[in-house]
Order: sequence, then C-alpha cells, then structure tokens
Amino acid sequence: MAKIITVAPTRMELIKLRKRVALAQKGHDLLREKMDALILEFFNILNKINAHRSKSVEQLMNAHKALSKCLAVVGTVETIQAMRESKRESKVDVSTRFIMGVQVPIAEAKIERGILERGYSFYNTASAIDRATKEFELALLSLSELAELEAAAYELAHELDKTKRRVNALEFIIIPTIRKNLKFIVMRLDEMERENFTRLKRIKAILEERK
Repeated sequence: MAKIITVAPTRMELIKLRKRVALAQKGHDLLREKMDALILEFFNILNKINAHRSKSVEQLMNAHKALSKCLAVVGTVETIQAMRESKRESKVDVSTRFIMGVQVPIAEAKIERGILERGYSFYNTASAIDRATKEFELALLSLSELAELEAAAYELAHELDKTKRRVNALEFIIIPTIRKNLKFIVMRLDEMERENFTRLKRIKAILEERK
C-alpha cells in the first residue's frame, strides 16, 4: 500500500525540505567516511589479534614445557609447595583511549616479578621453578595484551554496527522519503500555478467580454 504524503505543498515547506535533504546527505557522507575508517581500523586490530594469539599460544606451550621440566627435575611435591607459597595477586591498571571516537580499554598488567617478589623461598627452591614461573608470567602478560586487543575489536565492531545502521537509515529511508516529499511539493506547486494561470486567463476573458 502506497504511503500517503501529508506534507503541506507550500514554498516554505519546499525550502525547509531542501535544507533537510542537504543536511541529511552531508550527514550520510560523514557517516560513510567514518564507517570506512572504522572498517580499516577493525581489520587492522583483527590482524594484530591473530598475530598475538599465535604468540600467546606459543608462550603457553613454553610455560607448560618449563613446568614439565620443573616437575621432572625438582619433583611434584616441591613444585606444588612452591606454588602454594607463591603470591597469586597481579596488579592490572585499566584505563581508556579513543580510536575513531570509540572508547576502548587499555590494560597495563604488572605480572612480571623479581625472584624475591614471588613469595616462595629463594633458598629452598631450584632454578627450574624460577624458569617455569617466569614463563607463566610472560604467558599471563601476553594473554592480558590479547584481551585488550579483543576488547578493542569488540567495541569497534559495536560502533561499526551502529554506524552502518545509521548510514542505511539515511540512505534507504530518510533521504528517499525527503526527496519523495520534495517531488510531491514541486509537482503540486506546478499544478497550482497552472490552475492559477488558467483561472486568471478565464477572469481576463470574462472582463474583456463585459467591456
């Protein structure tokens, strides 16, 4: 069913609609540019995520190899005891930054610690425990960096989706509707002008007959 146009066919309305369509088109162009920039930034971060995920997996494998060597050299009981004595708290400072106007988190993890800061006894443990601990600290650090990238990608994807919906609304609904109303007003004004011209000719002919 065709939508009924209810705009007033006046020249004032015509001027208002022309300004609206120009503003809507400008907004559409700006949002399109923003969407293109967001797409580039999004895929740039995706590439970083893929590279960093491989790095994180490799580091986790190194950590597990170091743990397996530690269990073999030191023994299960001594390794578990050192684990129980370890400090498990790690400080993560979370702040934000902006990418294309999108707020994304920054996680600065302070995971790497010195030998004397890890909690277990320095004198009663072997160097294999230190190496395994170090590898797991590096793995946690890599995972925190990966989490930061994935959070940024999520926020960019969310903003990209919102921007795309706005672009589509302007391109396929708002601007076509305004243009349709403009066409209706122009046609109606032309029709009214023809009617007025015909009416004036008729009045002129009647006045000439009376003379």
